[in-house]
Amino acid sequence: QVQLVESGGGLVQAGGSLRLSCAASGRTFSIYGMGWFRQAPGKEREFVAAISWDGDSSAYADSAKGRFTISRDNAKNTVYLQMNSLKPEDTAVYYCAKERAMRRGAKTTPYEYDYWGQGTQVTVSS
Repeated sequence: QVQLVESGGGLVQAGGSLRLSCAASGRTFSIYGMGWFRQAPGKEREFVAAISWDGDSSAYADSAKGRFTISRDNAKNTVYLQMNSLKPEDTAVYYCAKERAMRRGAKTTPYEYDYWGQGTQVTVSS
């Protein structure tokens, strides 16, 4: 079993920044890619960013490119999402997730993930 715990969400004004963290339990964190997804009220869950198991590759949704940065610290079993220049449309619950298969690249579809955190709320005011 893997447990993922997100933190760092909150209320921020448009143009501001937040850094989300996702702490993972277990000793196999470093061999799995990780991803961030988000879900706004009334909308489907959507991909935000992903990072490969070794941190060498990453992928971003078009809405996140140039503003968000995903990173990981395998020594701390933690993946981060730095979000800059936040917009009201970034308001959502943000989830981190662990990839289903080991030692893969950064995957962008929810099907590629098997464990999810409980989510952290990000609210961006205009």
